[in-house]
Amino acid sequence: MKKIATLFAAAFVGVSAFAQQALWGGPQVESPVLNADGTVTFRYLAPKAVKVTVSGDFLPTRKIQTPYGEFDAPGVAELKEGQNGVWEYTTDFKPAPEMYSYTFNVDGLNLIDNNNIWVNRDIASMTSTFIVPGGRADLYTVQDVPHGTVSKVWYDSQAAGFRRRMSVYTPAGYNPCGKTRYPVLYVLHGIGGDENAWLELGRAAQIMDNLIAQGKAKPMIVVFTNGNISQEAAPGENSTGYTRPTTQLPKTMEGSFEASFPEIVKFIDSNYKTIARKQGRAICGLSMGGFHTLYISLNYPDMFNYSGMFSAAIGVSEQQMCPMYDNFDAKLAEYFSKKPALLWIGCGNTDFLYKSNIDFMEKMNRAGYPYTYRESEGGHIWRNWRIYLSEFVPLLFK
Repeated sequence: MKKIATLFAAAFVGVSAFAQQALWGGPQVESPVLNADGTVTFRYLAPKAVKVTVSGDFLPTRKIQTPYGEFDAPGVAELKEGQNGVWEYTTDFKPAPEMYSYTFNVDGLNLIDNNNIWVNRDIASMTSTFIVPGGRADLYTVQDVPHGTVSKVWYDSQAAGFRRRMSVYTPAGYNPCGKTRYPVLYVLHGIGGDENAWLELGRAAQIMDNLIAQGKAKPMIVVFTNGNISQEAAPGENSTGYTRPTTQLPKTMEGSFEASFPEIVKFIDSNYKTIARKQGRAICGLSMGGFHTLYISLNYPDMFNYSGMFSAAIGVSEQQMCPMYDNFDAKLAEYFSKKPALLWIGCGNTDFLYKSNIDFMEKMNRAGYPYTYRESEGGHIWRNWRIYLSEFVPLLFK
């Protein structure tokens, strides 16, 4: 018994020491540092390392070859070893105001910045983040303005055969018992994403709070769906437990999600103070979500008055045998015959989906269909999608 008690005491001391370190110890290296001259310094403690680099979207992009062709990738910069094994790199330029992601590579091993607690998950990749304030980036930060509420909401999905989850943003002042009714924007994620993606990576709640507070957007309800019809909810937040996130999920771009979408709209209209008609609904999405946006808009032309396609994955699955994707030209003609208020398209000029979006717009040009196009620098990245959302939202429900 005495030996067991001794072992227990030792374990307790070890756990207590670890907890105290978490509380009071913390990292001793400061990284990243936004310097007074606008440059940014990155540091990493690796006394035995041979080579340390930092890679992130704050650096000029580089071209990489993949089995799917040539793509833009975040730039890379080398850190130099200083005193006590602390490696350091300071930019020789001033990164523009923006939210950036980065990782370190230590002797071939990719690592997050263990001195920076601000970390995001994008599918199965973890990256450290920082924001250079000013300009557009101020939309991505929490400002001293009235704040909306984000709820994680479960609903019975007849299409899936089980309960599923969505995230719902209600604006400041929303009263479920009040008389005011609100328009609704449905926001869709890309492949491998989930109902958390736009809130965590896209800073959508901050964008909405700030645009509404500035009077640039009408107060609205925003619904962030999970476009993976085979999932209950985001990885680690459903009954399958801590499964590894992946893009290889069934039923993502074969019509099931598009076919099931009316049940989501019905649930929102039944449980929130909505303007339950076409003039009070908008939809947008990035990549796979842009693909879903297109086909939801075409198959339900009386449901949404505003549609936004951000780096849309046009041309990816149209050849599959699915009623949602057939008779494309006829559905496109019917959609425009209903005179939607806005079809908005955004794409980066080095996005691997750039050509397919250009081809789609050329088709609409030949038919004389109206749309708004926003071209930006860069590729298939969250930096562009945050810009697109912040520019699309002010155009809604005028």
